[in-house]
Amino acid sequence: MPSVLPDESFSGHELELLHDVSASIQAFSDLNDLLRHILRKIKTAFDIEGASIALHDPAQKEFFFIRTVEEETQQALDDAKPMRFPDHYGVAGWVFRKNRSVIIPDVENDERFANTLNLQQAFQTRSMICTPLNTAKERIGVLYALNKREGTFTEHEARLLEVLAGPIAISIENARLYGELKQHADHLASENVRLQAEVQNRFNLQGIIGSCPAMEKVFNLVEKVINTTTSVLIQGETGTGKEMIARVIHYSGPLRDNPFVAENCGALSENLLESELFGHVKGAFTGAVADKKGLFAMADGGTVFLDEIADMPPAMQIKLLRVLQEGQVRPVGGSEVIDVNFRLIASSNRDLYQEVSKGRFRDDLFYRIQVFPILLPPLRDRREDIPLLASHFLDKCARKFDMPVGRLKPTVMEMLSRFNWPGNIRELENEIERSVCLAGPEQDIGVDCLSEKITAVSHEDALEPIVDATLQQNVAQLEKKMIIDALRKSGGNRSQAARTLGLTRQGLLNKIGRYKVDL
Repeated sequence: MPSVLPDESFSGHELELLHDVSASIQAFSDLNDLLRHILRKIKTAFDIEGASIALHDPAQKEFFFIRTVEEETQQALDDAKPMRFPDHYGVAGWVFRKNRSVIIPDVENDERFANTLNLQQAFQTRSMICTPLNTAKERIGVLYALNKREGTFTEHEARLLEVLAGPIAISIENARLYGELKQHADHLASENVRLQAEVQNRFNLQGIIGSCPAMEKVFNLVEKVINTTTSVLIQGETGTGKEMIARVIHYSGPLRDNPFVAENCGALSENLLESELFGHVKGAFTGAVADKKGLFAMADGGTVFLDEIADMPPAMQIKLLRVLQEGQVRPVGGSEVIDVNFRLIASSNRDLYQEVSKGRFRDDLFYRIQVFPILLPPLRDRREDIPLLASHFLDKCARKFDMPVGRLKPTVMEMLSRFNWPGNIRELENEIERSVCLAGPEQDIGVDCLSEKITAVSHEDALEPIVDATLQQNVAQLEKKMIIDALRKSGGNRSQAARTLGLTRQGLLNKIGRYKVDL
C-alpha cells in the first residue's frame, strides 16, 4: 500500500490530528514525551486499545520496541532492556521487507503474526495496522495500531496512519542525530575538561623541580605574581625552563581558564611574525587567501607568551609597544582595529638591559615589559638539583616508553653532577632519554651509556677542589676519581685497574667499597 499525502478525503478531525502531530514535533524537546503524546492521540482518534513503535537495528538485524501507550507495558520497557526480535520475524519483518502497510483484522488467522511478541500477558493482540516508518534516507522501523475497539480497521485508517508515520519517523531521526551530536559535544567537553585539568596539573608550582637557594628565590617570585595579571619578564639561558615558568604562572593564576598562546620571536621573519601576531585580511599579501586571526586576538582574556623577545625586529618592537599602550591591534592589510586584552609574559636568553644599552632593544618597550622580572639560574649554578632532575626525567622516560627503567649508578650521577650543561635542563633531559634507550628496559644506567662529552670531561675540571672542604676530603675525591678512570679504561677489569693504580686487587676492592664506586 503506497504512502499518500493528506488530501480532501480526510475529515476535519483527522486534519486536526495531522496538524497536532506536526506541531508536537516543535513543542516537545524530549523524544519520549513526544512519542507518548502522539501515540495517545492516535489511540483516541483510531479508537484502539494500544499503539507501539519498533525500531530497526541494522547492525544486529533486529527490531526493538521503544514506545507504547500501554502504561504498565511502558513501565516494563523503561525498567528492562527493550524487547528485541529478528528483523525477518512477525508482521514487522513482512512490513519492513515489503515497505508497505498491512491490515490484519484477525491475527490468529494470519501466519505472519507472532503471538510471542505481546509485550505483556494482560494485553492480547487481536487486530492491527502495521505501517513502515520511513525517512528520506532510510527505513527505520514500524508503527502499530492495535485492537480496534468497535468494528474493523479500514483502508482509510491505514492511509491516515501512513501519513502520521512520516512526522513520527522524522522526529525519531532528528532525535537520533541530536543524540549523536550531543554525545559528540559532551565527549569534546569532557575531553576539554580532562585536558585542562591535565595541563593545569602539569604546569603548577609543585611541578617545578628544584630545592637549591637560587630556585627557592624563583619560587618566591612566582608565588608573588601568580594571582595577578602583571606583565612578567623571564630571563635565563636557553634550556633553563622559561616557557615552563610562563605556563605555571598562567595555569595557576586567574586567567587559567582562558587561552595561553606562545610565539618564538626569533623563529619567523618580520613579515611572518607580524602576520602571526596581528593577523591579516584576505588579499593583504600573496598567499593571504582568507582572513586570519592573530595571536593577540586569539589570546584575548588570556596570556601571550613571547619567547626570545630580544630577537624581535625594531619595527615590530614599535608595533608591540603600541598594542601594549592602546590595547588594540590592526590586522595586516586591514583598516579596522580590534580591541584586545591579554597578559604579556616575555622571555629572553640575553640580558635585555645590556641589549638596551647597546641600542638593540627599545628602552620604552623594555620598561613596559619588565614590570616583574624573574631570573632563572643556569643548571651549573644549581648542581644540587641535578639528581632530582635526573630522577624526574627517568620517571618521565618510563611513562613515555611505557617500560620499566633502571637506576642511575652512583658514578653516573656524580658525572652528571659535575658536567657544566651548556644546554641546561633541556640538555640533561635529552641525555637521560638517550641513556635509557641505550641501557634498555630495567637495566641500570652505567658510564657506558653516557655521551662522550660527559665522560670526556677535562682532567682540570674533574680535579677542581671542593670548596670549604678539608684536605682529606679533597684527597678522597682525587682517589675516587683515579679509581673510576682506571676502571673505565680497563673496561671494568679490576685486576688490571689495580695494576694501573699500583694497588693489590684486594686493596682496590676495599677502596671501591669505601667510596661506593659502581660502574
